[in-house]
Amino acid sequence: CHFFPQSWIPKIVKKRVCNTFIEESRGADSGETLCQCGNPKNTHTTIATEDNFAAAMVSSWSMALHTQEKPTDAFGDIEFAGAGKKHNKFLRLSCDTDPAIIYHFLTSHWKIPPPNLVVSVVGGDEHFKVKNWLKDIVRKGLVKATQSTGAWIITRGLRFGIGKYVGEAVRDHSTANTSSRTKIVALGIAPWGIIHNRDCLVNPKGSFPATYYMEDMGGPTFSLDNNYSAFLLVDDGRTGHSGGEMHFQTQLEKFISKQKTGVGGKGSIEIPVLCMLIAGDESMLERVCAVTKNMIPWLVLAGSGGAADLLAEVLEASPTAESLREVVEKKVKKFFPQKDLHRLVDLVEKIVQNKDLLTVYTDQEGMEEFDNVILKALVKGPPACKSQTGNSVEYLDELKLAVAWNRVDIAKSELFQGDIYWKSNDLEDTMTDALINNKPEFVKLFVDNGLNIVEYLTYQRLEELYSSVAENSLLHYLLRRVLQRNPEPQPHAPLSKGREFSVYMVSKVLKDFLGGVCEPFYADLVGVYKTQSSKKDSKGEFLISIERAAENSYENKKSSCPWADLFIWAILQNRDEMAAYFWEMGGESVTSALAACLILKEMSHVEDEAESSHNMKKLAAKFEQLAVDVFSECYNNSESRAFTLLVRRSPIWGRATCLQLANVAGARNFFAQDGVQSLLTQIWWGELDRSTEVWKFLLTFFCPPLMYTTLIKFSDWGKGDMYLKNLDNISDINTWTREPGSSKVHEARRSQLFVVKRWKQFWYAPVASFLGNLVMYFAFLLLFSYVLLIDFKGAPPKGPSNVEFLLYFWVFTLAMEEIRQSMFVGNLPLRINLNQYLKDVWNKCDIIAILLFLLGLIFRMFPATYASGRTVLCLDFMVFALRLIHIFAVHKELGPKIVIVGKMMKDVFFFLFFLGVWLMAYGVTTQGLLHPNDHRLEWIFRRVFYRPYLHIFGQIPLEEIDAAHFPSSNCTDEGEGPPCTNTYANWLVLILLVIYLLVANILLVNLLIAMFSYTFTKVMDKSDIHWKFQRYNLIVEYHSRPALAPPFIILSHIHLLIKRNIRKVKSVKSKHFMLDLSEARDSKLMTWEAIQKENYVVNQNKVKRESDTERLKRMSQKVDNILTNMSEIREHDRRLQVLESELDYCTSAISWMVESLDQSNLIKSSRPPPTVEAGKWK
Repeated sequence: CHFFPQSWIPKIVKKRVCNTFIEESRGADSGETLCQCGNPKNTHTTIATEDNFAAAMVSSWSMALHTQEKPTDAFGDIEFAGAGKKHNKFLRLSCDTDPAIIYHFLTSHWKIPPPNLVVSVVGGDEHFKVKNWLKDIVRKGLVKATQSTGAWIITRGLRFGIGKYVGEAVRDHSTANTSSRTKIVALGIAPWGIIHNRDCLVNPKGSFPATYYMEDMGGPTFSLDNNYSAFLLVDDGRTGHSGGEMHFQTQLEKFISKQKTGVGGKGSIEIPVLCMLIAGDESMLERVCAVTKNMIPWLVLAGSGGAADLLAEVLEASPTAESLREVVEKKVKKFFPQKDLHRLVDLVEKIVQNKDLLTVYTDQEGMEEFDNVILKALVKGPPACKSQTGNSVEYLDELKLAVAWNRVDIAKSELFQGDIYWKSNDLEDTMTDALINNKPEFVKLFVDNGLNIVEYLTYQRLEELYSSVAENSLLHYLLRRVLQRNPEPQPHAPLSKGREFSVYMVSKVLKDFLGGVCEPFYADLVGVYKTQSSKKDSKGEFLISIERAAENSYENKKSSCPWADLFIWAILQNRDEMAAYFWEMGGESVTSALAACLILKEMSHVEDEAESSHNMKKLAAKFEQLAVDVFSECYNNSESRAFTLLVRRSPIWGRATCLQLANVAGARNFFAQDGVQSLLTQIWWGELDRSTEVWKFLLTFFCPPLMYTTLIKFSDWGKGDMYLKNLDNISDINTWTREPGSSKVHEARRSQLFVVKRWKQFWYAPVASFLGNLVMYFAFLLLFSYVLLIDFKGAPPKGPSNVEFLLYFWVFTLAMEEIRQSMFVGNLPLRINLNQYLKDVWNKCDIIAILLFLLGLIFRMFPATYASGRTVLCLDFMVFALRLIHIFAVHKELGPKIVIVGKMMKDVFFFLFFLGVWLMAYGVTTQGLLHPNDHRLEWIFRRVFYRPYLHIFGQIPLEEIDAAHFPSSNCTDEGEGPPCTNTYANWLVLILLVIYLLVANILLVNLLIAMFSYTFTKVMDKSDIHWKFQRYNLIVEYHSRPALAPPFIILSHIHLLIKRNIRKVKSVKSKHFMLDLSEARDSKLMTWEAIQKENYVVNQNKVKRESDTERLKRMSQKVDNILTNMSEIREHDRRLQVLESELDYCTSAISWMVESLDQSNLIKSSRPPPTVEAGKWK
């Protein structure tokens, strides 16, 4: 370790030196002249030994009179020989040193983290025999109880007594625990005079380090313990004596108890200090008395012996004020018979006056965790400090301590039993601590006991919560990336201290996850986002004008949706229990669960750590299942309202619908739910009867007048078969769709011509549009094949023919429809529309088909590239034909099989990788052996790749491989003819052929079959779910398509252009998937959904309560309650015994008074005094 000048330390910290030699009479027998300070005469200064007359006048040595302070000469680092290179800290100091200086020295100079708890273990020293249960208390109780709090454990720090076991327990904890946030600091405060080998620590300039040799000594000196982090060596000027450190330790504990937790004392509570008494001699009583005056609680371990047992038995006896001294005298005589009786009795009486600060723990209380005991001891307070009015302010420190220790059970039993009146604002700080530290049980407790979440959650506090996320978390990385990506001034007032991130940054993060379906979050705050959704810029994005914050800052505004904001905050941090609770408390249950599923799945793609990503996916699956279960409850209650719930635009989640969120999130289980499929089926059939056969559709398609006959059945619109019902009366589910003025629209429909009405009813149904497109697509493929095979004429001026021109026009209408789908469907920005369009594989297939057709069309127009154009068009026909697979995906039988085929294609690619490696290895080797002189590139590729591939299917040309079958042909190795086959090492070629066929035909092909079998088995059970999910996309596509199929779709395009852009008529069909409800109707629907969610939660809790785990848990709680009650019964029994003894005393006193009065002549009575016989007065 390098030497750093620290000359300032001796100027501030002092030691004590004896300045008056007073001879110790008991040391005369040893032949060495000793001072009463314990040091030999020759160690004293000349001045100290010369004043013999003054010393002769004094009979006893006093630290205050006979010592003086000098600069300390022992400080720095200490290295324990044989215990590694770890350096501990040490400092020699006077017992009168100001504790403020030492505390600052510990935390600032030695960089020891400020404690959240201080446990001072006293007693159990020197000849104390440590019992096994005390060792367990130290190892399994004390260290375990303090490991999560960042505590300081203070003992003497020497290698004897209980301090030795404390050091070993701390060492074992530090070895097993890898987290630096739960480090326990073991601090040794030892008397300088009893330290073995203390001379090696002395260096006026400091030791960096001082080498120290440990020895297990039996006394009177003891070695320091290397398991302690730091040592404060308290010097009172004596050698071989202890006791001076007690005064300093008491003052240090008092000072620490007045400091605040946290770095720099910025915490919200004072540092709790607890003293733990184990055994101890009579001097411990003085220490207990002094500490209780400072209102510091004590934990007394009964059964450990000495002073601890004395205090435990006195407290157990519960004596009255009159009998207290008598009881104390008996107990003192029992434990300290040879000591100063009156002084010890006075000390015990003073201690008992503050008995509320004492908690007795016995080894029989093993059923209660030791950290529970410590926390209860800390929560205890004297009656003088706590009023009986139930004022909650007086208990805030205890509550904050319970939150810090995450002991909700103690908070419930001690602080929330009804005796204390908690105001909402009293719980706000602790609520913030519980949220930040992920303690959902406390959050529930505070909400259940009066915390008003609406008043609590302001946007300023929400920003504080986001700013408190861990620096190694994904959310912190995303917010930091937004901050770095937008370094320019943000559209809000500067953030105050303690808030690093704003809601503006949070909205940017949410936009990355939900921007495809949701409008920007927090857009209405202080004019930060002023969205003009009716206009689009040149890129098609929303115009967002950023304005400066108004004078009334948004920071103090209350959150409009507090539960939703907290739910998003918890989801972004992947907090399972917290998010589940906020979801349960908030509204829009189905929408919120699906939004959480989407956010978590998007986050799992960004998360680099595999375990965190897996947890996010697991939590996403949980919320998807919650959405399914709650919606099932809604669907079972009311079908029409459940349908509206699916298509309702959510004001909280950026006007997104459940179906949109589920689609983007890939929530296949949600789409497989019966209610969702029922809605999709209803939209699919429109106003057509579901029992209509396909042949009737086809016949009506080719002969449209048949739709006006009874061949096609239509549902009665007036009965409101659709899901849109009116919400004016929640119990009446007649026609939901009737917005204001909808009755007039309904009457207008009735007045329409019957012909137009039936035409719309037939062609506006997605099933009719699908069948029309299917028929016309077959016609298109027939036309395409006819042109390629029969009527594909030469380049101009010979061609193209009229039929080919018709094909060109047909493809043109197909291209126009793809442009409409990619750019003009929905109200989202152009960029988002294009991204969603390109996510569909079949849309990419359409683009490829159209581009290939355009390329082939260009090539065929020129004689030089005519053949190339024909080739490209032939390939393009294959692409158009494969497009039929997507069309048939709607079929109930073919759809799942198409899903299985799609999954198997991935297996084929993996198989081709293995096959390609083996095929290339075999092909290159055989080509080099058989045709070393053939340099024709096309033949090399044939023999390296094509011929080995044909071997797999049994085509093995032996005349090209086996020399015995080589034909006699004209070949040469030098001329212009084909080169001859090499016969050298032909045996090796045959061996390679056998090995290749063995691996390829048997191993790899069977591997592919096994992969197919596994995929089929795995996917078959879920293929129906995948098909139902794809069915939604297909239904949405044909629901949004114009009524007519290509090439007649051009008429529909012209009609839509006039209707939307000129006449400004909104689409009626869009309400089938996106519905805006009035505020009153939306409120009624959300109330109904909340009721269904409550029913679901109640049923789930009932199932959970009936599980074996919960039954065992309740049984365990009952057993604990019984044991607690038994302890209380024993306490009541002891009190009754005390009461009986007092009654006996009162009876005896009264009897004596009666006898005295009877024998006295002061009072004359006409009758004798009453007597008691058989329990009755006479």
